[in-house]
Parts: sequence; C-alpha cells; structure tokens
Amino acid sequence: MPAILSPVVATTSGVVRGVDDGRIALWRGIRYAQPPVGALRWRAPVPAIAPDGVADATAFGHAAPQPANVVMALGDGVTADEDCLFLNVWRASRESAAPRPVMVWLHGGAYTFGAASQSVYDGTALAETGDAVIVTVNYRLGALGFLDLGAEHDGDADTNVALRDVLLALAWVRDNVAAFGGHPDLVTVFGESSGAGLVTALLATPSAAGLFQRAIVQSSPASSMYGRRRAAMVAGLFAAAAGVAPGDLAALRALPVETVVAATGTVYDEVPRAHPGTVAFAPVVDGDLLPEHPITVLSEGRGHPVPLIIGTNRDEATLFRFMKSALLPIDAASIERMFQSMREERPAVIAPDRAQVLTAYRGVRSRVVGLGIARDIAFRMPTVWLAAGHGAVAPTYLYRFDHATPLLRLVGIGAAHAAEVPYVWGTIDEAPRAIYRLGGRRAAERVSARMLERWTAFANGGAPGGDWPAYRVPERSTLVIDATDRVVPDLDAALRAGWGDSVLSFS
Repeated sequence: MPAILSPVVATTSGVVRGVDDGRIALWRGIRYAQPPVGALRWRAPVPAIAPDGVADATAFGHAAPQPANVVMALGDGVTADEDCLFLNVWRASRESAAPRPVMVWLHGGAYTFGAASQSVYDGTALAETGDAVIVTVNYRLGALGFLDLGAEHDGDADTNVALRDVLLALAWVRDNVAAFGGHPDLVTVFGESSGAGLVTALLATPSAAGLFQRAIVQSSPASSMYGRRRAAMVAGLFAAAAGVAPGDLAALRALPVETVVAATGTVYDEVPRAHPGTVAFAPVVDGDLLPEHPITVLSEGRGHPVPLIIGTNRDEATLFRFMKSALLPIDAASIERMFQSMREERPAVIAPDRAQVLTAYRGVRSRVVGLGIARDIAFRMPTVWLAAGHGAVAPTYLYRFDHATPLLRLVGIGAAHAAEVPYVWGTIDEAPRAIYRLGGRRAAERVSARMLERWTAFANGGAPGGDWPAYRVPERSTLVIDATDRVVPDLDAALRAGWGDSVLSFS
C-alpha cells in the first residue's frame, strides 16, 4: 500500500494541505470567499483572505443552508451553514508532463438543494480517466442565493449573488489551478439541472468571458429564468413568509438562518403551485450582471462562442411525478394554465396552440402525454432551440440520454431527470442496488465508461468522440446514449413540428 502523502499548495486564499493516497490527490473545503454573513448577506461575494499558516483541506466545507430533503444527502459528516463558499479539487497522483485540463462542476438541486460534497460527485474517476483536475463548487442556494432585493435596495443588496459566487469561484480557478497541475486556459464548466442552468446563464453573462473555454450543459431548465417583475413578486412572498415587512433589508439581514430556510421552503412550494411552469428561485435577468434572458441570447447565437455539449434525458418528467413534485406541470389543467400565462406575458411571441403541440405526441399513450409536454417545455425544447443557435457560432454537440436499467424501465421511471449524473462521474455504485435487481449492471458500467471518455475527451480540447458529429442545421445530428450509442439525424423533428421554432419562456 502506498504511503499517504499530505500535498501542500499555496493559493490566493491561503496555503492548504490535502491528502494523496497514491491514486488521487484531493483537497477538500478550500475557502474561495469570505463568509457571506451579516452585512454580506445578499451581497456579492468577497474573495477570501489568506490566513497565516497551513490550513487543513481534508474535510468538506459546510453546505449551503437549505430545506431538509431526504433524497439529497449532503455527504458524510457535512453540515449546512451560511459560511458555505468552499470548493474541492481532485487530481490524479501520477505525474503529468503537461498541465492538465480542468473541469469545474456546478451541482443541481432546483437552485435550492444540494452541495459539492454529495458522494455522487466524487471526482476520482473523472480525474483518472481524463487526466484532469476536477473542481466542485458550493454556491449560495434558495433565497440566500437567488432572492432579488436589488430593485428596492439599490447599492445595499446585489442581484444574482449565487451567480456571482460561481464567477468568483471561476476566477479563483483561473488564478490558482496551475498550482494543482491544471491548465488555466483549458477550463470546462459543467453542471446538471439548476447547475446546468447556471452554466447556461454564464454563457450569456458578459463578465464570464475568458473564465472558461468549454461548457457542458446537462438537462438545463434554460428558459426558467425571469425578469425583475416576477423576482419582485417572489421577494414579496418571501418577506411575508419570513414575517418581515417588504423592503426592510435590515430586518431581513437580521433573520436567523433557520427562519430564512423555512421561508425558502414555503415559497419554493408555493410558487409553482400558483404559477405552473415556474420556480421560485433562479437567476434573474437583472439588466446588469445578466442583461438579457440567456435562452434568447443563446438561441440567437450571441453567447460566448465556446464549444458546447448539451442534452437532456428521455424521461425527464418521471422523477417529478414519482416525487409528487409541483415543479413540473404534468396534469392537463396545470399545463393549460402555464400556456395561458406564457401567452399573456409574451404576446409578441407566437406560441403554438394545444392542438398543434399534441401533434408531437401522436401514438403516445394519453396518460403520459402530460409527462411528455412537461419534459419538452421545461427541458428538451429549450435545449434544441439553444443548440441550433449556439451551433452557428461554436461546435455544439447535442445528446439525449436514453439508458435505464430493466427495473427502471419496468416501473415507468426510465431515463429520468438526473439519471445520467452517476454515469458521467463514474459513481454508479452510489445508486441504490435495487435498480439492478433485474440486471443491467454490466451495461451500466459500459455506458458510464463511454460517457467518461466522451466528457473528458471534450475537456481535453477535442471532440467528444469521432462518431458524434456537431449539431448543425439542417442535419441536426444527435447522439442517443444507450446500451449502444447511435447518431440520429434530426431526432427531434416531430417535437419541432409541434412546438415550433419560436423560443417560449416566461418573462
């Protein structure tokens, strides 16, 4: 057994000591920003101050405060605290003659849950397969990260503080990753679900230029970002739930974090029930940090022209049905209310009517049509619109993840939202063993190995496999990831015919 080493690295936020077991060198819980507490609550993050001495970097830092979620374990021994702006670094122990590519991960969780310390995000396999430096990042969540108080408190509160957290973390990577053996000019930012939403936002954020050179977007709710009017409505709901007068920033900053988390949970549940198709917390199109809606910018080919992998899962909506979540409008009444709201908010956009949309679901069993509509308006169609626009300015690779074990197919879950995550990370052992009860383990291992190779080949500056052509109109080649991968021309032709090519979103 190799000796356990304690590698020491000097960074702008201090000297940190990690651990190296001869296979992987790992630094956990590196502080990249000062604690965002007190007067810094709802303010842009401030770079960390380097302390004297050598800091221990062998344990994960605190996760962001969040409502309890039984399916979102934060990691062994990890607790939540407002002092949560930490990141973690993995690197293969073997020597490398050249600087390694860097992959920076933004976790998902509906902008309200999750942490970089979750066991599914163990960077060992990615670091080894791609000989890459893997970085996972904590950012503020829920109301602490996405509540927009800037309109009423100009100068005293900042907008999009979670997005600003990510920008500061990327700047930290640019300035420090060479010390860990990484290449600061070969950075891929990637994420899933709301983490992918943040990547989408970064692609349309002017100040993000140069902080990353490639991007991977897995199941992004790209159209689920809103303007100041809707953000002000959410802020009012939050103040009421917290028992604070609207506009009283001093009282909001004085709230115990437990009260903030409780009010976050209340508003998180309330908004999608009252306004189907929307979420309470998300990046805000503030006219400043995020000047325009990312789905508009990217579908028009005006985002940062970096190579992009983007895709969704075949059965995105089944997870939300299984969890009885209101985040996706699955029943007919909620779907119709969603369409009506979109028509009212965006009258200049010609939205397809119900009959036209239903043409995309011919042959689909009536009881699952709602799942298809929810999946496609929330995830697939924004992804297709985005890929078509971005593909005109940079190499863009579109996928659909179809793989599921026999048991998951049998029970009707299939390739649900987030199903691809352990395959990308090579952590399929983190999945419940029960999903292999009817077999499928070896097939899952092969799928995971291929995804690891594709994702890391892309991060290394190449294409994600020679058999996967870039997405270009009119061919629209799409990789279907399954037990056997295959390339399909214009996989989404029927969906595009039903939904049309006009970008649909809330304002």
